[in-house]
Amino acid sequence: MSTTTYIVKGMTCGHCVSSVKEEVSGVAGITSVEVDLAGGLLTVNSEGPGRAEIAAAVEEAGYELAGQA
Repeated sequence: MSTTTYIVKGMTCGHCVSSVKEEVSGVAGITSVEVDLAGGLLTVNSEGPGRAEIAAAVEEAGYELAGQA
């Protein structure tokens, strides 16, 4: 299992956090998701999915994965 923290652009409220968390949690192999609105950070524990799958989920929620923190 690996833990990776990403920077997410565009989140401004609690609904944003919920949307990102819901979409990323739906990716196969994700075991936990934490979103820090103040820091614009997404921390993912996973067993397999890579950056591309996580970026696609963040984009599906309406935000941009800007890179790793």
